Amino acid sequence: MPHRPIKRLHLNSQMPSTFGAFHVMAFRLIWPSNFFSYVARWMQVTVISWFVLELTDSPFNVALVGFFHMAPLLICGVLGGVLADKLNKRKILISTQASNLFFSLGFLMLLVTNNATVWHGYLVVCTIGFGWALDMPSRRSIIFDVTGEKGLTNALALDSIGMHGSRMLGPTIAGTLITLIGTSAGYGIASLFYAISMLLIILVRVPSPQTLVSTGTNILSNIVQGFQYALSNRIILSVIVITVIMNLMCFSYLQMVPVIARDKLGVGPGLMGLLMGGDGLGSIIGATAIASASSLRRLGRVFLIGSILGFIMTFCFSLTTSFALAYPFLLLLGICVAGFGTLQSIIVISSSSPDMRGRALGIVTLAIGFGPLGALAIGVLATATTPSYAIMIFSSIGITLVLIVTAFSRGLRSQTTALS
Repeated sequence: MPHRPIKRLHLNSQMPSTFGAFHVMAFRLIWPSNFFSYVARWMQVTVISWFVLELTDSPFNVALVGFFHMAPLLICGVLGGVLADKLNKRKILISTQASNLFFSLGFLMLLVTNNATVWHGYLVVCTIGFGWALDMPSRRSIIFDVTGEKGLTNALALDSIGMHGSRMLGPTIAGTLITLIGTSAGYGIASLFYAISMLLIILVRVPSPQTLVSTGTNILSNIVQGFQYALSNRIILSVIVITVIMNLMCFSYLQMVPVIARDKLGVGPGLMGLLMGGDGLGSIIGATAIASASSLRRLGRVFLIGSILGFIMTFCFSLTTSFALAYPFLLLLGICVAGFGTLQSIIVISSSSPDMRGRALGIVTLAIGFGPLGALAIGVLATATTPSYAIMIFSSIGITLVLIVTAFSRGLRSQTTALS
């Protein structure tokens, strides 16, 4: 039976501009589905990071959690983009959430029976990472399908609020549950959130028929076409290069937060979770400001400035010796990188042709996948020196690289496309 056509967002919507995308019924289901999935993922990373730290007392082993979580993005990011161009995005999201739920319940059983090992934790975060890699392009491009071009900036900004909010709520909820009840409780709630996410996406109805691009049957040729397209588009290429730098050198700090929280700041899992979520709260503030902008101009400059300021904040964080100072710097970090994280997908989507949109987003996913290499590198450097010194070095190198790319990215600096 055919579904009713979905009403898309129009500029003359009477809803407040900040929440205009919620005028679309499908988006009202997609947003909480994404949010529950984001929260569950960050709860898992927090619980398993603390689990590994308690078992091994090794900064490097904790960094491996981030490596195994992010490595699938490097392996499957572009494949996820091809799938988004060729297959039904809604079915992709249902499949990945079902997989996440299955593996989460398996690890929960191991925790409850005291049979969980470090390598079980690594395996689970890796499987969750594969799901993330395969569905991220679909998760972002399905928003375009239901809101249309004119509602894209507002819709993606609202989705970014949920994504960044999960970085605050996920670790905070997990840390609180670990403190009050135990590790199993934190992981159990994460599994429940995956189930809710899957049920919500099942209810979503996208415009019928959904636009699927005929790209042939050769997966490898589709991937090659995606790379050729990205390399030929200077704006998309600049976004991808900066995304690699940010994930290698900036966001790798997160792997060291449990170690710094316990050994340098002298706090337990509760405040550790709050600290890990500090940049998430800041990102909510920044993304809300972007969502509230009636017509955001100078997208490229906001993207670049947010990236530069993000490195400055991580450098300042590395110098702190108390929770009272560390938390504000991570809060400011979140506000700064909201410009980077929110506009990343908006710039790529608005700069790419419809038949290449999924693959362009897939290459961005691959760029995010360089994060595990940064996690490994910062783990090695932190073991040889200290976690704080490692973050300081990474921040210094990162800001230098972003400034160099900025100098050669005239097209991105002048990018003014505004999808209001």
